[in-house]
Formats: sequence, structure tokens, C-alpha cells
Amino acid sequence: MNISLEKQPKCLAELSVEIPADVANKERAAVMKAFTREARIPGFRPGKAPKAVIEKRHGEAITQELEQRLVNNAIQEALKENKDLKILNVALPDGCTTAADGAFSFKAALTLTPEFTLPEYKGLEIEVPKAEITDEIIAQNLEQLQQRFADYEDVESRPIEDGDLVVVDYTSTIDGKPLDEIAGEQAKTLAENKGYWIRIEEEAFFPGFTDALVGVSPGEDKEINVTLPNDFPIEAIREKDAVFQVTVNEIKKEVLPELNDEFAAKLDPGKTLEELKGLIKDDLEMRQKRQLEEYKVNATLEALGEKIDFELPEEMLKSEAQSQADQMVQQATQSGTPEEELAERQDEIIENANIRAKNSIKTNFLLQEIAEAEKLQISNQELMQRITLMAKQAKEPTKKYIKQLQKNGQIANVRQNMLLGKAVDFLVDNASITEVEPTEDENAE
Repeated sequence: MNISLEKQPKCLAELSVEIPADVANKERAAVMKAFTREARIPGFRPGKAPKAVIEKRHGEAITQELEQRLVNNAIQEALKENKDLKILNVALPDGCTTAADGAFSFKAALTLTPEFTLPEYKGLEIEVPKAEITDEIIAQNLEQLQQRFADYEDVESRPIEDGDLVVVDYTSTIDGKPLDEIAGEQAKTLAENKGYWIRIEEEAFFPGFTDALVGVSPGEDKEINVTLPNDFPIEAIREKDAVFQVTVNEIKKEVLPELNDEFAAKLDPGKTLEELKGLIKDDLEMRQKRQLEEYKVNATLEALGEKIDFELPEEMLKSEAQSQADQMVQQATQSGTPEEELAERQDEIIENANIRAKNSIKTNFLLQEIAEAEKLQISNQELMQRITLMAKQAKEPTKKYIKQLQKNGQIANVRQNMLLGKAVDFLVDNASITEVEPTEDENAE
């Protein structure tokens, strides 16, 4: 058997195979023997039909079976000759040729795993925000609880002041046209709104909008001119000058409940204010711990990815990018993003999907190599524990769930995902982690 392998860019290779007549004919004889034994042809006992009759009735199937066997045997032989070769996919053979004497030849495109040398992956240096639940953070959470249970009293004796809550009706236009006429359905609530609550503070709504309402009394109208920001989500009206016709309906004063044991008991019967603070602290610590673990994982994988770059299989990238794009669109749709806006952001979505796809696939290949280098494994006991948990989460009997996984060929995927997770844990456990003061954004989170 003559086998040649030519590697190509983007993790591709072309396999060219020539199988001598004696080898191909021997395999053909084996295929004929199997068909003769299994064929059921009227007028002949099983296994006794002449070869000519078998070939006439099953010739196409015999040829397909023969070619499949020869191709599989050739690929196995190629793997023996190239022990370091790792094949992800074999395309359907091209140019299959059978000579008059039975010799067989073909070419096949192979997709290979990327070739790279693992960088130093132990001791990756990462920084994580210092974890601390301060009295100030607890107080902020208590204040949020206060606001959730606030009462609102009408204010009738004065005009609007800073910090007030006001209820307004408004319509808006650009160059005399309603905003939804310019930007479509996605701008409908911006074009007209009734009973809209807004707090009179600088960062609310659009810059300058709430300042213009200070001094206005209930029942009065006010025309407000604003310039929409250059990063406004609706591209069609970015940086446009809009005119809002506003009617002030009511002024509301926020009355916060007093922070005492009675307030605590209202939230959690039997608890005092100090006990409520303790519960808040415990909850914040648990959430913070979970966030920090996620932060460590992301920072470690990012640090690993920055150490090396290599070519990735193009078809795999395309498939993963499409999957990422579909997921992003689905999430945006579920959060209420209009179709028109999604269409406008198509290029942005595709770009982000390609970046995510590359990072995901690259990280997976790196983690597979690390798992192999560190001889990490998933025991059958660990696998069963994970599947049992998955079945419980799916509210399915474990045995039924396992059968379904087996039917869909998903057991190996579960084991592989667990192995990659173990490789991630190994990286984090062996990383050099430094705590730093959190940024303003991290403090806010």
C-alpha cells in the first residue's frame, strides 16, 4: 500500500493512497463472501447463490462496502505510519479509481488537530480584586431594600426640585417627525409615553432633560430640547436634536421605611436588624466567592491564551462562530431587543461571534494538551456522579437519563467536558494569584 500525506495550512492535509491489486482483490473477496452468506435470493439456498447473481443484484452495495473498507484500512495504516497524527475529520474520498486489475486509489481531505508546543502553563500570573464585605457595602444593600419597600406621597404645594420623583407624559419629534416614524417600532416608547416615572437627577434619562424640569409644577407643560448621544442604541437617531413636549402630572416624595427591627421582621419574620445585616453579609460573601472563582478562571485562561497563538481548523471555527452568533441573537431577543436593532448590529454580532469562537476553540485545544501532559483522567465513579447530578437537574430517573445519553452518543462528551474542567481547575490551582484593590466597576458589582 502506497500512502502519502501532504500537510496544508489551516490544519488540513491531503491523503493520497494507492492500494495494490492483490490487496484490493483480497478485500473484495471478503466482501463477496459476506454478501453471499447473508444474501436472500429466490431459488437459492442461503449462501449458495452464484457470485454472478450476487454481483448483479448487489453490485452497487458491494462496491460501496469495498471502498469503505479500503478507505478505513488506509486511514488506519496512515495513522500507524504517522503516530503523531491526530485526525479530527475525514472528508468523503475524492477521485476513487479502480483499475482493470482491481487496484484501487483515492484522495481524501483530512482535518487535523492544531500542531503547537505547550507554553509554560504552571504559575500563570493573574490579578484578582481583593474580596472584602465592608459595612459600607452592607449599608448600600440595606438602602436598596429600603427603596424596594418605599412609599410615595403626593407633593402639591411646590414645583419640582432636585431628587424628586415625577410622573410625566411626553411626546418627542425630530425635525417635526415622531421618533418611531424615523426609527421604527424600537423607538415607539421614546416617541410617546404616558405615566412615565423619572427621578430628577443628573444621570437620569438624557443629559439636561431633568434639569429643564426643575421649577415646573404639576399640570404645567414644558418643551425640552436634547441632543441624543453618539452611543445611543438606535443608530438612526444618534446625535440628532430631539424636541420633547412634556406634561408634568404629579410630583412624588419617596418615604423610606425606618431601618429597625420592625423593618427586618417584615423582610424575614423573627429577625432583628443586626441579624438581617448578618444574612446580607453571608449572601454577599457567597456571591462574591462565586464571582471571584469565575474571575480566576477567566483571568487564568486569558493569561494562557496570551502566551501562544496557532492555526485552527477553519470549518470548526465557522461552525462555532455560527453557534455563538445564534446564541447572542437568542439572548438579545429574549431581553427584548427589536429585530430592527439586531439587523443594524449584524456586523458587530458577527465580529464578536468570531472572536468568541476563536478563543473557545483555542482554549479547548490547549486544555486537552494540558490534560494529556498532566495525565489527568475522569474515573467512572466521577462520571457517574456527574451524570446522576445532571439527571437530578433534568428531573429524570438516572437510568432513563443514562440510556438517553447513550442513545445520542453523549457519554463521551460528558467525560470530555469534565476532563477540560479538571484541566481548568489544575491551571487555577497552580496559578500565581495576586490580590489587588478592586476598580470602581468591580466595587459596584
